Amino acid sequence: MSTETQIHNIGYRKYDGPRLGRAYARRSLYVQSLRGAYGLGRSAKSKVLPMILFGIMCALALIVVAVAVIAKSETLLIGYTRYAIVMQLVIALYVASQAPQSVSRDLRFRSVPLYFSRPIERGDYVLAKYGAMASALFILTASPLLILYVGSLLAKMDFADQTKGFGQGLVSVALLSLLFGGIGLVLAALTPRRGFGVAAVIAALFISYGAVVTVQAIAWSTDNLQAVTWLGLFSPITLIDGVQTAFLGASTSFPGEAGPGAGAGTVYLLVVLALIAGSYAALMRRYRKVGL
Repeated sequence: MSTETQIHNIGYRKYDGPRLGRAYARRSLYVQSLRGAYGLGRSAKSKVLPMILFGIMCALALIVVAVAVIAKSETLLIGYTRYAIVMQLVIALYVASQAPQSVSRDLRFRSVPLYFSRPIERGDYVLAKYGAMASALFILTASPLLILYVGSLLAKMDFADQTKGFGQGLVSVALLSLLFGGIGLVLAALTPRRGFGVAAVIAALFISYGAVVTVQAIAWSTDNLQAVTWLGLFSPITLIDGVQTAFLGASTSFPGEAGPGAGAGTVYLLVVLALIAGSYAALMRRYRKVGL
């Protein structure tokens, strides 16, 4: 050893406190990501778009309730299972704006390896991000349904019918939240460039719907109702439409009311569940490579 070698005490101290572990880290990442989906804890600029979209989602519900109360109607102008279909553009814009914010920033600033240097593992990261995105979407889509439900009771509509419809609507938007959240995160995680992620999500969620509806309309005009039914498998929003038509008592938005029955509805449901599971698997595969 050289006589000039010295050991310096620079003040590092051993931590002897409690170790909160993976579960706490995963929960913290989930809460942080959920708050970030509405701009909470971030700059005022980051709150503008998600809050505007949330306000639009709720504003229409308030208008529907006001009309029902004033007109003393026995039914709501827009049903619980129909609401998300009507507001699909707002939902698509929300996913397109917030999914890249959730994952693209970590890729762009190369912070993902910092997460994995802690007790948290790739599965924890994916579960927290997916759970937060789906939860944020559920808040966005279920809040107006709650407004409709409370308003229907204030308008003295039938309690049993409204409760049943509200429950069916919650199941529908829960599936929608898992499906849209998974698709949005997978597309956003493919690139660190937020703009590319936004464009990809809009194409998958909205442009695909326009293409499917156009082809369905052509099939309906040629009296090919069976084709109208099966074409709905090729767009996320028409998949949800098909599932709720088959199993949740919803009225379909397909041309000619050619929505799926129980048999075709089972295929719709299996495709939705496969896409949800596939989205999770794709995210897991993506993050096996990131940061290595």
